[in-house]
Amino acid sequence: MHPAGPTLCVLGELVVDLLPVPEAGAGPEGTAPHYVARPGGNALNVAVAAGRLGAPVRLLARLGTGPLAGHLRRHAELAGVDTAGFVDAGEPVSLAVVGLGADGSPDYGFHVLGAADWQWTDDELTRALPADVGALHVGSISSWTEPGSAAIARLVERLSGHALISVDPNIRPMLAEGPVGGSLGNDRSAVTRRLEALVARADLVKVSAEDLAWLEPDTTDLDEAARRWAERGPALVVLTDGGAPLRVARPGRPLLRRESPRVDVVDTVGAGDSLAAGLLTGLLACGTTTRDALADLSDDELLAVVDDAALVAALNCTRVGADPPTRDELTAARERR
Repeated sequence: MHPAGPTLCVLGELVVDLLPVPEAGAGPEGTAPHYVARPGGNALNVAVAAGRLGAPVRLLARLGTGPLAGHLRRHAELAGVDTAGFVDAGEPVSLAVVGLGADGSPDYGFHVLGAADWQWTDDELTRALPADVGALHVGSISSWTEPGSAAIARLVERLSGHALISVDPNIRPMLAEGPVGGSLGNDRSAVTRRLEALVARADLVKVSAEDLAWLEPDTTDLDEAARRWAERGPALVVLTDGGAPLRVARPGRPLLRRESPRVDVVDTVGAGDSLAAGLLTGLLACGTTTRDALADLSDDELLAVVDDAALVAALNCTRVGADPPTRDELTAARERR
């Protein structure tokens, strides 16, 4: 059982990732590659990570149709995530198929047109919310894909000032522009405009250097970018850059940097989602559920939360796929440092 208290609400998509199993071969004719279906998606990863860390967390998601839908729900439940915010939808589950080229480079195929994730309505979101929202985390594809993104933006506007609002752009270029993005009604201008409105309302923004490379292709100075984003509305901006130091920016304050823990990296899938979950879980644990409370944190208090979040992300990277640590595993790793 999770402790009682304000709930972390995570709002976004559920995605089934079909990952290749190269060692299984492709059959005698070479036409039947083997894949393993893994639960994924930014929102599911964040919620699962927060649940494993012991936070009271509800996942707001539209659960689509298909034989893999039940596995997505079960993955959340096993982490202690409250799935009362699930909406049983008639549209299909989103699917991402990952292939490998001859040189080992990844090739992605997305099957998301008309998927359940993008169809939110105001009424669905109102019914999915718990009574006591401590923080709302939105981001990734559902936050910048219509028609549902408009309902998400209205929810953010309604909760702004009453709960901590967290935004992660989590850009997926293939779905944000080009032929596939266009089939979803997305292009660079529309996606940028939708994200700008969310960032202006956000209290906390977690953004990656990869996101910035798409959103602001002329950006070369990440220190300056972090400071600039902090002046756009958020009370806190955390900018990630792979294994490089985290940039921590707050309006009107000096930029802070924190080194990421050194670990033996297996892969980085879900690292950013784990970091976001660590940040939000840590903030809620110290009673930070409003913008004013976030602004009032001292640098030492804030950096203790950031350091824990970075450790959560690092531990995730020591395992295959999005597999964040439990609270006990985080505590043990912290004691070993």
